[in-house]
This record gives sequence, structure tokens and C-alpha cells, in this order.
Amino acid sequence: MLSEVTITRAIINRYLAKLENHLEVDVAIVGGGPAGLVAGKKLAEAGYKTAMFERKLSIGGGMWGGGMMFNEIVVQQEAKRILDEFGVPCSEFEPGYYTADSVMCASTLCSVATKTGLTIFNLVSMEDVVIRRNRVTGLVINWSAVEMAGLHVDPLTIKTKWVIDATGHAAEVLNVIARKVDAELNTTSGKVMGERSLWAEQAETHTLDNTKEAFPGVYTAGMCANAVFGSYRMGPVFGGMLLSGEKAAATLAGLLEKGE
Repeated sequence: MLSEVTITRAIINRYLAKLENHLEVDVAIVGGGPAGLVAGKKLAEAGYKTAMFERKLSIGGGMWGGGMMFNEIVVQQEAKRILDEFGVPCSEFEPGYYTADSVMCASTLCSVATKTGLTIFNLVSMEDVVIRRNRVTGLVINWSAVEMAGLHVDPLTIKTKWVIDATGHAAEVLNVIARKVDAELNTTSGKVMGERSLWAEQAETHTLDNTKEAFPGVYTAGMCANAVFGSYRMGPVFGGMLLSGEKAAATLAGLLEKGE
């Protein structure tokens, strides 16, 4: 016979074990969109302990809705190989343009990343960072429900060697740093510069260019990169975000291998 208490005990026991095992990680990814999922999969695959913190219930960011709720996305030729690697089928629309079902894409990215070893904590928000000697060394986290309700509940902390801000347009990690820390970001203004209007061609190129360290210990990925460094948004073409996650993971894996 099933026991409700045993079911409850199993959930609490397993979750707390998972959380305790990720109080110290190599990389903490904030934001569960396509860039973060690709980065998480690649880092976990390379053997680095990686945890993702997503404030929403679902993982996948803006990919689910495709373009204006038409649940198809577009990727360009350069990024098709990443969808192939994850096992997401796509079809050529015109030379250099490929489409994929956005629901299949988001769910498959999530499935493959977690099966590879990425641990995801959904319904958890990042509300602050820990900084020592002008470098981010940890995240301050709380339940998203606490944040949404505006309750005064003290948070907990995660220690990490590197952070990837993959929070999209909001650039949440770097906005917290810019607001709270008496130090400048690695941008022209020293602050989060904010995204510009939609220009897909420029945005896709700049997303990759802007995937870099924006503050000691913090890398940008995906749309966050353009929001931080002041470039364009791209709309429902996702190749740049996939490639950005790959670049962030490769860069951090190289640094971690060197002990940095």
C-alpha cells in the first residue's frame, strides 16, 4: 500500500540531498533558456559540476512561444549542428534557414542537458551575489514564490567558481552587480548598457561577440550578452543563443582546466 508520508519523505530527502550536493559548484548558471541549457550540457559533459537556477516553473526561456505564439523557431546554418547534436529535427526553409518545432526544441534541450549531468533547480530566484576581492564567488538564492509574494524571508547562498548570466533581456545578475557593487562592469559605460531595437543580422553576430566576461567571475550568454553590452535583440531566430551557450561553456571549461 502507498503511504502519503513515505511519498513526502522521499521527495524531501532526495531534494535536500540534491541541493546539499550543489552548495559548491564549478559553474552556476542563472536562467534556463537555450543559451544556458547548451552551456550547462557542455560543461556537465566536460565533467564540471554545474547547477542551473531558473525562477520559473518551466525551463526553456522564450523558446516555447516561437514567434508571436507560432511555435516554430528559426536557426541559421552555423547553428544547425547544435540542434543535430541534441537530436532536434529541423527542416530547411531556404538555403541557410532552418526551422524547428519550438516545443520539441525546448523540451529536448532540457532533457538532453539534464541527462548529460546538468542539475536544474526551477522555481528558485537569484536575488543577490557574493563578492570577495572584487570577484563574484557565490549566488544568493530564494524561492521564487517568496520573491513574488514580497515576503521578508532570508535567503541561502551557493558558492561557485564561475557564474553564467543567461537571464535574457533582464540581465539579472549583472544588473544586481551594477546596482549594488562599488565597481564597474567591463562595458563602455561601466553599467548594463541595455538592449537596442530588433536587428536580427547584427544581433546574431553580436550575441557571440558579447559572450564574454562582464565582471570578474561572471560571463554573459544569450540575449543577456547583448543587453549588457548594448547591442540589438534578434527575435525568434535562435542560432546565436545556441552558439553563445557553446562559447561560454568552452571558455569556462578552458579556464577551469587551468585552475582559474
